[in-house]
Amino acid sequence: MAKVFITLASLSGMLAVCFGAFGAHALKSRLDDYAMGVFQTAVQYHFYHSLALLAVGVIALSYPQTALLRSSGWLFLVGIVIFSGSLYLLSFSGLRWLGAITPLGGLAFIAGWGCLAAASWKMLA
Repeated sequence: MAKVFITLASLSGMLAVCFGAFGAHALKSRLDDYAMGVFQTAVQYHFYHSLALLAVGVIALSYPQTALLRSSGWLFLVGIVIFSGSLYLLSFSGLRWLGAITPLGGLAFIAGWGCLAAASWKMLA
């Protein structure tokens, strides 16, 4: 489990850097202020949760069989895809209905943090 989450976190962080650089250099003149703000929010949350996913992987080195920890990692990954992914698409396409999907990714992030808290509570009891 640790290997999977550390690898996924590394790839996710790499993509966040690529998207951030792409936004700063290639999109700045192509997107309006609103779309650029949406894109920057997607990159920020992508980065934050790539680091959270990395933390899950590192913790899993010591606690590899913890179901709540595993759930936390998968929820962070789902959140990145749905939350940041929908915002990336919204910024490019302008399709406002994509904003209705974004909160589902936010719920995945919240559940991921909750699972991480519960896993920590159980592991460190």
